[in-house]
Amino acid sequence: MDFPTRNPKSGGVAVEYCYASRGDSGGHEALTRSAISRKLGMLKGYAFSGQYDAAADYGGPLYFIPDDMIAGLDHARSLGISSEHDLFGGVVPRPFVATKAISHSLVHPGAGAPQGWSAEFGDMVRDAVLPGYTVFTAEDARQACSRLLARGPARLKAVRAKGGHGQTVVSGMAELEAALADVEPAELAGHGLVLEENLRDVTTHSVGQVRVGDLVATYYGTQRLTRDNDGKQVYGGTDLVAVPGGFDRLLTLGLPRAVHDAVVQACHFDAAAEACFPGIILSRRNYDVAQGTGPDDLRRSGVLEQSWRLGGATGAEVAALEIFRTDPGVKTVHAACFEIYGDGCEPPPDATVYFQGHDPKVGPLTKYTVARIDRNGREGP
Repeated sequence: MDFPTRNPKSGGVAVEYCYASRGDSGGHEALTRSAISRKLGMLKGYAFSGQYDAAADYGGPLYFIPDDMIAGLDHARSLGISSEHDLFGGVVPRPFVATKAISHSLVHPGAGAPQGWSAEFGDMVRDAVLPGYTVFTAEDARQACSRLLARGPARLKAVRAKGGHGQTVVSGMAELEAALADVEPAELAGHGLVLEENLRDVTTHSVGQVRVGDLVATYYGTQRLTRDNDGKQVYGGTDLVAVPGGFDRLLTLGLPRAVHDAVVQACHFDAAAEACFPGIILSRRNYDVAQGTGPDDLRRSGVLEQSWRLGGATGAEVAALEIFRTDPGVKTVHAACFEIYGDGCEPPPDATVYFQGHDPKVGPLTKYTVARIDRNGREGP
């Protein structure tokens, strides 16, 4: 979905708007977000003023950089957010729209679901996601799991978890029962769980589009995994290829089949969200698309989840936007962000370092971004 043309406001102030991370000012996520927010303010042509203060007189329009999607159209309007030019991220009509819950249909038409649930969305994206279900009761989870296990192992996912956390592979009903026993009843009833087909040999593609003012960049890329300081496999960064303009521009690049399929499925998911959830506002769109082998040994491809907020790849997104602003003749940018755990990391001399030190929660960590112009894709001599 491409953005409509509209002249952005000028002479305003960029502010951070925090939900979950409030009070965690010394952590790597908060420090990275502040550094990126300052860059976003510069791209917008706005002054940066740190954390939003409802009592302050900013003397001009505000540009919000939330740490999560803003839930509630009335709440967004109360902040002065009415279009994609007013924030970096997204506004959704109800909290569940911001989670993995929307990526699958209910196990049967009469299954319990939160107010505002869209059965139409599940029908529209069925061919763009992996086989699976969203459930809000233990009994529905059992029914969904039983259907999936008839084909092979299933993956149980907490819908609000990020970075690959909160997931369990289930190979039998006893394993499901054990996993459900660890889920708080209020979490299941209020937010739901996802059960979907488990893939082998998975590659996760990132497909996205960002807008800041008149700048629009659309990209595809792949995620990297790494080991954290406890030896667990976690998100390690993203390598992306960005072009100025919309998804249609991206699809002119002569993409490999796997990438082309991922972009088309992300576009389908994106269009369905705007059709089924009126009032949604998105200036940052990112979709994780998994491709791998299903239990029948056939290739699978499907959108895992959406991220309509500042995310792990945003450092690379911003680097691409900065290049497109500096040189409008550039046609393609390769950008990458890295998250490297442990001591002794030395980022390249041309890297933008967002964090390097000891995080109170995860230990020693270095986060940086590098970007380069693809000269073969540049207009002019």
